[in-house]
Amino acid sequence: MRGTLAAAAALSLAAAAGCASLRGQSAPAEYSGGVLVDQAKKMTLYTFDRDPRGRSACNGPCAASWPPFLAAAGGDAEVAGFTKVQRDDGALQWAYKGKPLYFWSRDQKPGDRSGDGVDNLWRAAK
Repeated sequence: MRGTLAAAAALSLAAAAGCASLRGQSAPAEYSGGVLVDQAKKMTLYTFDRDPRGRSACNGPCAASWPPFLAAAGGDAEVAGFTKVQRDDGALQWAYKGKPLYFWSRDQKPGDRSGDGVDNLWRAAK
């Protein structure tokens, strides 16, 4: 538990400093307004309650509404609680603390969180 809290605190401090960087590696997401957002577009990231730890259960039509937060096959390093999980189609998806991360297709701009609580299964990642 201590290690997890320390990693989360380090990520929060790095995000507050504007770089979300740990040991020279950049995390794929950062905290903004209390939730995780991707580094590139600053869009809210979500988790799915039906995902087993370390695996995505959202494929096909589900993934059209909830696009996975994809990771590069070789370039992106795992850092600060962020890992990669392999999807059913072979693509790699970012996960935080074992929970795969997704975008919500109805969010239009940074700061939107309209996916939080959808079907009581989707949560803004924290």
